[in-house]
Amino acid sequence: MKKVSMAVIRRLPKYFRYLSELLENDIRRISSKELSRLTGFTASQIRQDLNNFGGFGQQGYGYNVEGLHVELGKILGLNKSYKTVLIGAGNLGQAIANYKGFEDAGFNLLGIFDKNPKMIGLRIKDIEIGDVDDLEEFVKENDIEIGIICTPKYGSQDIADRLAKCGVKGIWNFAPADLKVPEGVTVENVHLNESLFTLSYLLKQNAEK
Repeated sequence: MKKVSMAVIRRLPKYFRYLSELLENDIRRISSKELSRLTGFTASQIRQDLNNFGGFGQQGYGYNVEGLHVELGKILGLNKSYKTVLIGAGNLGQAIANYKGFEDAGFNLLGIFDKNPKMIGLRIKDIEIGDVDDLEEFVKENDIEIGIICTPKYGSQDIADRLAKCGVKGIWNFAPADLKVPEGVTVENVHLNESLFTLSYLLKQNAEK
């Protein structure tokens, strides 16, 4: 497969989400023009994006919603399940652990860890919070593939290092830090402040118009 730009990859989950909603509403066929109205991307952009992965549409017919949904799921790797572990059981960690959408998409949370003695032993979604000192043993025993980091900034790099040494290949990072990981480990950063600052900028621009 040819190399696909990150900009295209970032748009695929949005296509997948809208296709899921179309299926829920029993809509089985859609044109790129109709999909454009839903997603906010131009019809031309949608066709170009999807053509990176093969021809899914049919001229005069559009896209088979269920077929395209299945194929995008495969492209995004959602046709398999992932074993995950979460580190940092504070407010943010609890919110993420309780989000049902991850489990529905095949991201199975098997363990939650924290270093706060007051948190250890409590349960979230019927998962007992473990001592972070036991992280490595749990990750190896359960073949964990993805680590979700919800710790403060000062502890996040150490957790990332420990996860990488245990063989974890994917890290979903909510800590306000840019993590350094070895080759073969992929990090997806979710910096909440940066998103909020972007919103602040857009509000400022609108106010100045």
